[in-house]
Amino acid sequence: MGYHGWQGDPPGAEDEARRRIVQAAIACIDRAGLAKTNLSHIAAEAGVTRQTVYRYFPSLAEILRAVAHAGAEEFAERMRRHLSAFDSPVEVAVESVVFAVRSLPDEPYLGLLLRAGEADYFTAGTATPPSFSLGARILRDTEVDWFAAGVRTDAELEELAEILMRLFMSFLQYPSTPPATDDELREMVRRWIGPALRG
Repeated sequence: MGYHGWQGDPPGAEDEARRRIVQAAIACIDRAGLAKTNLSHIAAEAGVTRQTVYRYFPSLAEILRAVAHAGAEEFAERMRRHLSAFDSPVEVAVESVVFAVRSLPDEPYLGLLLRAGEADYFTAGTATPPSFSLGARILRDTEVDWFAAGVRTDAELEELAEILMRLFMSFLQYPSTPPATDDELREMVRRWIGPALRG
């Protein structure tokens, strides 16, 4: 159902249709930028009508969420590389928050919802069990001995990832006034998260 058009090459399943709409959105954003991309452009790029796009994505924000999700692994790899320079559990926790707050708004795909003024959609898309599992995987890939730091189980590591992610999402959605410097943000996270990782 809903395979009319598609430049003569209809997808075989709904997941494929959604993936191709997301690819069309990425192509439009890469070519014209976010501000000049709308549902009509995405539909034309995919070779379908706007109604077909709406069948799979009820709004542009939902498409941007899917585009952001597609960029999550690339961002995770950049964060892993950044955190590899630290071997203290406290510093890894601190730097994960600072890195996310400073990097996410400029991420080519993951920061789209923030740049589009859709912070609520960004938060809803990020505050999910798969996102927390990805966060735990990033922490696990560091040189830190999490067990020695008091993080005894995989479930506890996911809880730590969730706390850190909710913290950076809060800073992104509701920035300090005036904005905190990197060092001020580091000191704040170190002061309040640090004691939990020394036990």
